[in-house]
Amino acid sequence: MHYSRIMPLVSGQRYHTSTSVFLNEVIKLTISFTMALYDISLQLPASTPATTLFANLLSAVFTNESWKLAIPAILYTIQNTLQYVAVSNLDAATFQVTYQLKILTTAIFSVLMLGRTLSSRKWTSLVLLVIGVSIVQFPTTTESTSLKSLKESSEKGLVWPRSLADAVPKAVHILRRSATYEGIDEDVRLQNPEMNASVGLAAVLIACGLSGLAGVTFEKILKESTTSQATLWVRNTQLSFWSIFPAFFLGVVWKDGEIIARTGFFAGYNYVVWCTILLQAFGGVIVALVINYSDNIAKNFATSLSIIISCLASVVFFDFQISISFLVGTSVVIFATYLYSNQDRAQLTPLRIAEYEKTTIDGNPLYFDPDRRSSTFGRTRNDGLSLSTSRPGTPTVERKKRDA
Repeated sequence: MHYSRIMPLVSGQRYHTSTSVFLNEVIKLTISFTMALYDISLQLPASTPATTLFANLLSAVFTNESWKLAIPAILYTIQNTLQYVAVSNLDAATFQVTYQLKILTTAIFSVLMLGRTLSSRKWTSLVLLVIGVSIVQFPTTTESTSLKSLKESSEKGLVWPRSLADAVPKAVHILRRSATYEGIDEDVRLQNPEMNASVGLAAVLIACGLSGLAGVTFEKILKESTTSQATLWVRNTQLSFWSIFPAFFLGVVWKDGEIIARTGFFAGYNYVVWCTILLQAFGGVIVALVINYSDNIAKNFATSLSIIISCLASVVFFDFQISISFLVGTSVVIFATYLYSNQDRAQLTPLRIAEYEKTTIDGNPLYFDPDRRSSTFGRTRNDGLSLSTSRPGTPTVERKKRDA
């Protein structure tokens, strides 16, 4: 994403982020719809006609309450647009670390909207997360390497290559304009995009807020839903479907409609832009699979690994210099992410010798469970046999007196 926003112009044009956000949602909708259709086909006889499959899927997607998902869909679409703004003004590593603040916003909205209570362990991790991101944002004496490289290329009459291979000296592509052309400043900015750290930081902070609000709103809608539980692919189909409308009307039509009508929908596209869109689309699907089929350990590992890969890639491709403050702040963010997602330690329970010896009495493996035993003492099993044992009762469980 970062390279696609600072690379040389394609035929004198830079691609519009609104079109990439729209295509991203179209691809995710196609993938989710196909997989949802496949899941439904497994539950029906092999001789079921295609029309019936499509009818069942459309019925599952467009339920009476599916329109409520339009709210988080709009928030997610605006968030994706702000990600492009942020990554256009921040280097990839800084963006990746700062974007972890979505954990903080999600926790805050969970407390406010869902009434959750966070343990002291989680609050501590959130404080560490803010501290780590703040350390990363400490200004350094070195100029942003991406901007510096672009300026040097402009001064020497060179441009960035269109691939990530070694740069080859070329003449700067200058658009032919008249001497009185008033848009010369805009052409210069297109040729040499400048990164504004303040704009990038503001965009990523707003994106984090929208991410937390959208996630909690989505969860609240699912919990309050009275319909049957939908599958993972049906939910993704619903979100992608409702995301297409704001992506098209707010982004493609309203935001960039005039310039798209003049330059074309695919202006500035090349293989780098298409790779960016595909990575975003498939990445969103993979995240849904991780949340559904994996656990917090895998999620923590993936988050930490993505930050490390972003840092290393920035060093290799953009000559990013890892400062001491960035290294310390990134380490604190990774540790805070692990600490927040890790399960709180369970309270110590009384030692029960039965757990280390015979664990079943009369075929009931839960007999020595205090909660189970306190509710079944003095009663009979379903088969009418008495729950009896020669082992004395556990001292931690108070015996109930039988009725006279």
